Amino acid sequence: MAGAGMNNIKARIKSVKSTMQITGAMELVATSKLRRFKERVERTRPFYETLGGAISEVIAAAELTDSPYVKKKEGRPRLIVVIAGDRGLAGGYNTNVYRLAASLAGEGDVILPIGKKACEYYKHKGASVFGASVSDVTSLGVGDALALGECITEAYLSGEFGEVLVIYTRFVSMLTQSPVYERLLPLSLDEEREDASLPEYDMEPEEMLDSIVPRYVGGVLYAAISEALASESGARRTAMNSANKNAKEMIDGLMLSYNRARQAIITQEITEIVSGAEALST
Repeated sequence: MAGAGMNNIKARIKSVKSTMQITGAMELVATSKLRRFKERVERTRPFYETLGGAISEVIAAAELTDSPYVKKKEGRPRLIVVIAGDRGLAGGYNTNVYRLAASLAGEGDVILPIGKKACEYYKHKGASVFGASVSDVTSLGVGDALALGECITEAYLSGEFGEVLVIYTRFVSMLTQSPVYERLLPLSLDEEREDASLPEYDMEPEEMLDSIVPRYVGGVLYAAISEALASESGARRTAMNSANKNAKEMIDGLMLSYNRARQAIITQEITEIVSGAEALST
């Protein structure tokens, strides 16, 4: 019986070591992806910040307070863009995004899921989903984000939605990722630019907004996706590192049990030998 127990312990140790190899490889991959996505975040942030400042300047200087890009449409449902991951094994990364979306969504609101996990989640929930949902967030490039921004802007201008929000996970540090939301449409005016003078442009302010706002929406989406990918890699790296530590502790515990079982067998064999020797000597 003791021998069978030792064999079971050895099999468990082998299984845990095999799992450690997988989680260790996933941690290395996540670390590599995190470095790449962090660089992408740093490249994308200046784009939408500069473009957003230019839009606020045009709206404030031209006094376009009645622009459809600025006025909120009351009584219309909201479009909530939810950016999650394509895979699991990243701790509470996806769950935290869903929880924030659930706290914001109201009756009649429409969800635009981005990411395989988000698409599966809202399909399972039977939520009202916008037709342009994206099932692969990792391969979503700049052109795809800009096209999605144009699609969202057209739906907003047509009166289909009264407000557009985007929910994603902001990358704070290697160990901290925070789920946040931002309003894409209507645009928020920069109060500091109210007294700005309108520079000279080759087109009217209204035409300029029609040209750059869809690009701005697409740029913000791409920046949010970059933040989300960096956050997902950071969360997965942390989860896999924690899994490796737990596996090491488990192996240490199993090795202790194995050594105890082996010592018990040795003690039993010695006892049997001594008892046999005593029986022969009498």
